[in-house]
Amino acid sequence: MSRFLSIVFLVFSICLTANAEDQNQTFTPVGGFIPDEKTAISVAIAIWNPIYGEEKIQNQKPYKAELRNGVWYVAGSNKKGRKGGAAEAEISKADGRIITVSHGK
Repeated sequence: MSRFLSIVFLVFSICLTANAEDQNQTFTPVGGFIPDEKTAISVAIAIWNPIYGEEKIQNQKPYKAELRNGVWYVAGSNKKGRKGGAAEAEISKADGRIITVSHGK
């Protein structure tokens, strides 16, 4: 009887382990993690604010986003007569990876 219980426990453990591996796989949305312009701009703002300051980024509205070859190119606007450039970011549509962050002079 003890041997039988040991075998049952072993089989049960193997099944649990196999099932646990399947649960670690990540869901990838069909349209990518950054599916549209609104999401790309929101992610860019979240990245820019701690780097350049929320007030500086708010002053760069309206923001523009353009999708080229699976990469979102997001930029703030530099108001006429204001010194300095605008914040820019490149974000992967597929996985949301931040490729570059910069600010013009």
